[in-house]
Amino acid sequence: MMETLSLGRFNYHRLEWKRWFPAFLSSHRTLFMVIWIAAFASVFVWQRNLVGGFLVFRQSPVRPMPRLRPVAFNLTDFGGVGDGVTVNTEAFERAVSAISKLGKRGGAQLNVPPGRWLTAPFNLTSHMTLFLAEDAEILGIQDEKYWPLMPPLPSYGYGREHPGPRYGSLIHGQHLKDVVITGHNGTINGQGQTWWKKYRRKLLNHTRGPLVQIMWSSDILITNVTFRDSPFWTLHPYDCKNVTIRNVTILAPIVDAPNTDGIDPDSCVDMVIEDCYISVGDDGIAIKSGWDQYGIAYGRPSMNILIRNLVVRSMVSAGVSIGSEMSGGVSNVTVENLLVWNSRRAVRIKTAPGRGGYVRHITYKNLTFDNVRVGIVIKTDYNEHPDEGFDPTAFPVLEDISFTSVHGQGVRVPVRIHGSDKIPVRNVTFRDMSVGLTYKKKHIFQCAFVEGRVIGTIFPAPCENLDRYDEQEQLVKSSSSQNVTDIDYDF
Repeated sequence: MMETLSLGRFNYHRLEWKRWFPAFLSSHRTLFMVIWIAAFASVFVWQRNLVGGFLVFRQSPVRPMPRLRPVAFNLTDFGGVGDGVTVNTEAFERAVSAISKLGKRGGAQLNVPPGRWLTAPFNLTSHMTLFLAEDAEILGIQDEKYWPLMPPLPSYGYGREHPGPRYGSLIHGQHLKDVVITGHNGTINGQGQTWWKKYRRKLLNHTRGPLVQIMWSSDILITNVTFRDSPFWTLHPYDCKNVTIRNVTILAPIVDAPNTDGIDPDSCVDMVIEDCYISVGDDGIAIKSGWDQYGIAYGRPSMNILIRNLVVRSMVSAGVSIGSEMSGGVSNVTVENLLVWNSRRAVRIKTAPGRGGYVRHITYKNLTFDNVRVGIVIKTDYNEHPDEGFDPTAFPVLEDISFTSVHGQGVRVPVRIHGSDKIPVRNVTFRDMSVGLTYKKKHIFQCAFVEGRVIGTIFPAPCENLDRYDEQEQLVKSSSSQNVTDIDYDF
C-alpha cells in the first residue's frame, strides 16, 4: 500500500513537470534571447575596441589584441637573418610586397622572430600587421647613405633642421589604411647615437629622420612595442585619422639625445594615446600642425586628441607640449591622469608671432608633478621660424584652457603663463590645485597678459590677473588688471 502510494505521487509530480517545463521555456524564451543578444553585443563592442581608434564606447583592455589576419609570414621566409650584422632590408621589402597583394583578403601579418634584425629604412603597406616577438629587435642601420631623402613636409616647407630634403624614417608609410604595429614588447631601435653626434658636430646636410613616420593614413594601431634611440622624433603620425597608440614604451637618453620627441601628432584627427611610459631627450609628446606660413597654407588642424594614463620624463623640454609648430590649429585636446617626474617642465603650450592658427578647448585633468622645475607653461615668444617669409602679424589665438586637479611636490615654479599684448591668453581656468614648492620666491605663480579665473582655493596663491570664484562658482573678486606682468625669470 505504501509502495503504491509513493509511486502514485511520483507519477503525479512527473505529470506536473511535463506541464510546467514547456510553460517555463515559453515564459523565459524572451529572457534567454535578451541575455544572448547582450552577450553577443558585448563581444562585438569588445572586438571593435581591440582594433579601433577614437570610439565612443572605448574601453582599455589590459592587453589589447591586434587585428587577426588570414595569413601570417615569418621574416625568415623571405631570407631574414637576425644576427645583428646581416642587412635585412630586402627581406622586409619582399615581405611587404607579398602582403600588399593580399589586401582584398584582409592583408597579412609579418612576424619578426627573436633576434637582432639590422635594416635600412623600409615601407609598410595597407592591411598589414608588423608583429615583434619577445626578444625581437629591429635595428636601424647607422650609415645615412642608406636612408632615402624625401621632400620637406608640405606644412613645414623646410626640412626642420636644414632647408631642402629630409631623411626618411626607418619604418615609413604613406596613404595607408588598417596598419598595426604590435608584438610581445619587441623593440624598434633607431641606434641614434651616431646621428646625435653628427648633428652636434654639424656634419649632416639634411634633417634627421624619425624612427616611425606614417603619413596621410587612417586606422592605425601601435601597441605593445618598445621604441628606443630614434635619430630624431620617435613616432610621427602626419595628417592621419583614427590613430591609437597604447601601452608602448619610448626611451632615449634624457640628455645628449637632441630632438628625440616621444610622440608627435601632427595635423592628426581622432587620436588616442594611453597607458604609455616615455623618457626621452626632448618633449614626451608634442602636438603639432605645421610651421608658420606653410602650416597656415596647408590648413590641417590637430583635433580630437585624448592623452591619458601616462608616465613621462623630459629633462630638456616638457612632458606634454602643444606647439611650437601649431599654425594649422590645435583644438579639443584632453590630457588626463598624467605623471611627470624629474623633468624640466611638465605641460607646455608654446607659440610665437608668425605662427597664426589657434590653440583652444584644451583640458588638463589629474596632473601630478614630481620634482619638476616648472609645472605649467604657456609661452608666446618661441621665435624659431623656417625662413624669412613668415608674416610677423600672424598672431595665434590661445583660449579656453582649463586645469583641474593639479598636485605634486618638489616644484620650483608651478605656473608660468607668459602672454603678450599681441597674443593674450584668454579664458584660463584653475580648480583644485595644490603643489608643494622647493623654491621660495616672490612670484611663484607667474602671469602676463592672461584672462581667466580661479575656482575655490588653490595653492600656491594665484597671480592677480585672474578673477576669484568660490567653490559654488560665485564671483568673489575681479582681477584689477589682466595685463599685469610678474614674470621675473625665464624657463
